[in-house]
Amino acid sequence: TYLQVAQPALSRQVRSLEVELRQPLLDRNGRGVTLTEAGKRLLAHARGILQQVERARDDLEDQRGAATGRLAIALPPSVSRALTGPLVKAFREQLPRANLSVVEGLSTYALEWLAIGRVDCAVVYNVTPSPAIDLQPLLDEPLYLVSARQGRGPRIGKPISLREVAERELVIPSRPHSMRMLLEAALANEGCRARVALEIESVPAMLDLVLQGGCHAVLAENAIRTSGHPDAFQLQPIGPPPLVATLWMATSAQRPRGPLIEQGTALVKSLLQQPWG
Repeated sequence: TYLQVAQPALSRQVRSLEVELRQPLLDRNGRGVTLTEAGKRLLAHARGILQQVERARDDLEDQRGAATGRLAIALPPSVSRALTGPLVKAFREQLPRANLSVVEGLSTYALEWLAIGRVDCAVVYNVTPSPAIDLQPLLDEPLYLVSARQGRGPRIGKPISLREVAERELVIPSRPHSMRMLLEAALANEGCRARVALEIESVPAMLDLVLQGGCHAVLAENAIRTSGHPDAFQLQPIGPPPLVATLWMATSAQRPRGPLIEQGTALVKSLLQQPWG
């Protein structure tokens, strides 16, 4: 086999691990084998451990001062669609001895991946400070109420107050998504609550539901610019004061920051501060 381990021996090793952990890791049936929920969680930890071993080798190489090895970065979906292309191009030009891995995920998941070592750094929205995470502010993005555009109406509409936003049926992520928490905190300061029509984690799915009519979303303009059909939406600035989401660069405070992480995060920061999307 690819692992150079015979099937019976591999089965015994998996079974021994299940006995040690006191729960099944594989669901065995007539159609084959699939991971249980416990198996999926263990797989995520195992990948993180293997990447930390690889990172240890890279860290020893970093003593020479060269940015070598592999940099894994997590990006929010709205940022990933616009930034991945320019980032890959700039990374290859400026860090030719290193490899780049881009993972797309919401901020909540990105911080989990950072904690278990699956990624080296993450661009996240409105993260809560933690002793385990080092944070650097990258960019402030105004948020808009996003609606289906009617006829030839303006793409950027008149500003809308938070109280008016509270009257709209919203398609928003579930808690504890950072954008959801930011909006609810702002509404609470006005004595209002969000009218949640649907909880959706996927930005493209949210926009599809908005286009069907009747629902609205609260997003940064970049999510609309990278949607593939930005002219189909109308955006209304929220405020005054404007509702703003802050992008942060998150790295682990518990692992060393070698030249690759330093140079890679600086590259991301420089790209985000340029016109993008």
